[in-house]
Amino acid sequence: MTQSIMVQVGQCGNQIGCRFWDLCLREHSLHSQKGIYDDSISSFFRNTDSRYQSEVDIPVGKGNTKISNLKARAILVDMEEGVINEMLQTRLGAIFDHKQLITDVSGSGNNWAVGNKEYGSRYREKIIEQVRKAAEACDCLQCFFILHSMGGGTGSGLGTAILALLKDEYPEVYRFVTAVYPSQDDDVVTSPYNSVLAMGQLTEFADCVLPIDNQSLSNIYDKVMNAQSKHKLVGKTVIKQDSAITSGAGSVGEKKEKPFDAMNNIVANTILNMTSSSRFDGSLNIDLNEIAMNLVPYPRKHYLVSSMSPLYISRDVGLPARRLDQAFGDLFLKDYQLVTADPMRSLYLACAVMVRGSGVCVSDLRRNIDRLKPNLNFVPWNQEGWKTGLCNVPPVGQPYSLLCLSNNTCVQHSFTNLRDRFVKLYRRKAHIYHYERVDGFDSSLFDESVESLDSLIAEYRDMERTLLVQPDESASIPRPKLL
Repeated sequence: MTQSIMVQVGQCGNQIGCRFWDLCLREHSLHSQKGIYDDSISSFFRNTDSRYQSEVDIPVGKGNTKISNLKARAILVDMEEGVINEMLQTRLGAIFDHKQLITDVSGSGNNWAVGNKEYGSRYREKIIEQVRKAAEACDCLQCFFILHSMGGGTGSGLGTAILALLKDEYPEVYRFVTAVYPSQDDDVVTSPYNSVLAMGQLTEFADCVLPIDNQSLSNIYDKVMNAQSKHKLVGKTVIKQDSAITSGAGSVGEKKEKPFDAMNNIVANTILNMTSSSRFDGSLNIDLNEIAMNLVPYPRKHYLVSSMSPLYISRDVGLPARRLDQAFGDLFLKDYQLVTADPMRSLYLACAVMVRGSGVCVSDLRRNIDRLKPNLNFVPWNQEGWKTGLCNVPPVGQPYSLLCLSNNTCVQHSFTNLRDRFVKLYRRKAHIYHYERVDGFDSSLFDESVESLDSLIAEYRDMERTLLVQPDESASIPRPKLL
C-alpha cells in the first residue's frame, strides 16, 4: 500500500486540511470499527505506538475514543499561527505531530514575494527537514498533496516555493496541488498579482492541479440552500452532520460550524473521493499515478476540472433523491463544476469518472459512459480517453458518490478572466512597490508569469479552435439532454 503526505500552506490550506482530516477519520472509523491499523488507514496516517502494531484507537464521531496512537502524514505551514493554534486546541489536534508544524507570527501581508522569497528562503532548510522526516516514515511514498490558496501571500508564495522544493528534492514523487482561486469580487486587492505569479510556478512544477473557484463553491452552497428552502419550512432547514456539504456537530474536530466549513468540506470530499481507490478495495481501482498518466497528455496542460455528485445527502437536506443515472449526468453540468466553466461546450482531452458505493457495479459505469459519450467533444486522437474507477466503500452517510476529473479546454476561460484582472492592475503599476521592496524579487517575474499564463491560454485556445466543430459558433453546439 502506498502513502501520501499532505502539505497544508496558509490559512485556506489549513482550513481545508482540517475538514479533510475530520472527514477522513470519520470515514475510516466506519470502515474499521474495531480500530484495526491496516493498509487502508496507513495511506494517510502512521501508528506511533510500536506496542500495538495491529490495533489503534480510531475515533467514532459521537464516541470518546482516543486517537493518540494515530498521527497524520501532514506538514502544516502558516506564517500566521492563529489558524494552526486554533486547530491544535480541538480534539483533532491530537493527530498532528507538533514537530511538523512550521509557523511565524507576522504573516505575508497578502504579498506573493514575501511568502515566496522571504519566508521561502528563511524556512527552506526547516521545511526540507520536516518533509524528509515525513517521507522516512512512509514505506512507499507515492504523492504529495499541496493545499493552498492563490490570492493570499503565504498560500500562493510559500506554497509554490514548497512545490518547487519538492520537485528538486523528490522529483519521482507525484505532486498534486489543490489550489483555491479568488472570486472576482475578492477583497484582497493584490490577489490578481499573487495568483498570476503563482500560476507560473504551478505550470512549471506541479504534476496535476485541481483549480477550485471560490465563486463556484459559493454558488454550489447557495444552490443547495435555496433548493432546501423550497422543501422545508423556513427556520427548519437543518443539514445533518454527515452531509458532504457540512461538518456539523459531533464531528471529530469541531462542535460548532465555522464560516466556510461547508465550502471547505466540498473540497475535502473531492480529495477523499479521488484517493478512495488508493485506500479501499474496489472492482476497478484507479491509482494516483494513473490519474497523472492518463489525464495529462501534455506536461503543461495538467489542470483538471473537477465535479462531484451528489453534493448533499437527500434525507439530510429534505431534497428529492438523485438516481444514479441522474448523478452521472450532473457531473457534466456547469452548475456542478468546481471552477466557473462549462466543459460540455469545450474540448475534452481526457476524462476520469470515479464512483464509490457498494451498490454500484461495472455495468452501471459502462452504461452511463456509453450514454453520455456522444454528447461530449473529445479530441480525435483520444475518443476512448475515459478512465474509470469503482471503490466498494461509500462516503460517510451516502449510498454512493461520483467524482469526475477532466482535462478540458474550458479552464482557459477562468485563466483569461484572471489574466484580465492582472492586466488592469499592472497597467497602472498599482501596488508594485510592495513587491519590489522584497529582497530577491525581480520585477521581471511579473512579465514572465503573465507571458507563461498567456502561453498556456493560447495552447488551450488553439487546440479548441483547431479540433472543436464550429469553434467560432460555440453557442450552436447542441446541449445534450441529460437526466
